[in-house]
Amino acid sequence: MAARSAASHGAVDVFAAKEGKVLLVQVKSGRARATKEELDELVKWGKSANGDAEVWYYKGRGKLVKRRVHAARRGGS
Repeated sequence: MAARSAASHGAVDVFAAKEGKVLLVQVKSGRARATKEELDELVKWGKSANGDAEVWYYKGRGKLVKRRVHAARRGGS
């Protein structure tokens, strides 16, 4: 399952879940950058969902750069 929040002003623009794994994404384009407050909120969401949280930056000519800001705890105890 995947969904996006159109014209989002929240911490998560896109979320996806499959087989117990969760991915939360904040998308930025052009010169826009995630603020410290946005990153803190995204990490908080990642921790509460035990999911990976990433910021995706679209740069010139469609180049996509992904930055993981929180990694889910997997397996074990």
